[in-house]
Amino acid sequence: MTSPGRVFVARLARAEVFDPKADQVGRVRDVVVALRADSQPPRVVGLVVEVVGRRRIFVPMSRVTAIDSGQVVVSGVVNLRRFQQRSGETLALGELLDRRVSLIDPARSSTPTTVTIVDLGIEQRPSRDWFVTQLFIREGGGLRRKGHTRIVDWAAVDGLTLPQEQGAENLLATLDDMRPQDLALALQEMTAKRRLEVVRELDDDRLADVLEELPEDEQLEIMQSLDMERAADVLEEMDPDDAADLISELPPQQAQDLLERMEPDEADDIRRLLVYGDYTAGGMMTTEPVVLPADATVAEALARVRSPEIAPSLAAQVYVTRAPTDTPTGRYLGTCHIQRMLREPPAALVSGILDTTLEPIAPDTDLATVARYFATYNLVSLPVVDADDHLLGAVTVDDLIDHMLPEDWRDSGSGS
Repeated sequence: MTSPGRVFVARLARAEVFDPKADQVGRVRDVVVALRADSQPPRVVGLVVEVVGRRRIFVPMSRVTAIDSGQVVVSGVVNLRRFQQRSGETLALGELLDRRVSLIDPARSSTPTTVTIVDLGIEQRPSRDWFVTQLFIREGGGLRRKGHTRIVDWAAVDGLTLPQEQGAENLLATLDDMRPQDLALALQEMTAKRRLEVVRELDDDRLADVLEELPEDEQLEIMQSLDMERAADVLEEMDPDDAADLISELPPQQAQDLLERMEPDEADDIRRLLVYGDYTAGGMMTTEPVVLPADATVAEALARVRSPEIAPSLAAQVYVTRAPTDTPTGRYLGTCHIQRMLREPPAALVSGILDTTLEPIAPDTDLATVARYFATYNLVSLPVVDADDHLLGAVTVDDLIDHMLPEDWRDSGSGS
């Protein structure tokens, strides 16, 4: 299995989808593409996957970690809510294949010619976002002949962009390549009306990343503007600690409704965090550190931390527990640092290179004590365990700093 790079979408039709444990999730039924109103290539936002019971769900492209030989591997928890196509989204297999478009080829003719889209080539950029970059087209043809086929750049055809009057689409095109932190600042500078127009067009995972970078007031304003189903979807895409912080600020009934609409595993993580104070280790920790069993190899550990979805502070080490490894059930054995793993043979067991000198902290440890611990031992992440040594989660240095700064630090960072 190889890392995804460039692939034609017809190759994905009916491809089997697996989770990291090699359990089959379902089969690919379509590829969701967001057409744009400017000269930028159409963005691939996710896959439509058919799971048990013929239910079709949406899997964001950010979850795709490998594509090879008719197979797709995805990471993270799969949301089993039924797929619903949104405004501006197009199904590549169902709506773009066989579409008639105009080919602009000055080298052959000054007049555009009508061609048929046979397939679409999609490519992953260094930003890890996917875009339609090439088209496999058929020229001419008729009842008795198939016509000439060739591959062209997507920009060589007219018919894969949205009309200019598509709401916030033009603005989104200029914001598309921004980091979440920069996009959050841009949203703060917009009028409330324009901000909500942009929010409606953002993908759930992109909106989740941006919400984590916004001040509390803007977070609440945006969440209140979303319908309950989408609000629950966005919360599922957020880091559990950030989602818990946001939910704790909502009216109790709305918070309860959202938790009930979320996937049970995601909701349970948030409920566990809500019992801790904001300025304690439990209130700051994430419940999704990288956790492996004692019989895992260095190669397996490095493959896990290589995932682009894992923050650098969490990717710097893995935590080893007795089975089961899902928090909060596994008994903590020790920490394995990435620098140590890079010096070991791939087949070596992580249990043989554990750092057992790093003392974990209790969930009720206060902010000042946690800060001193980080400063004393130059840490980027710290395990949190309960009284029975079960791993509950991990506090990362970015979350620690976030809690140490003044509450309005994001506002002062915007320059307003």
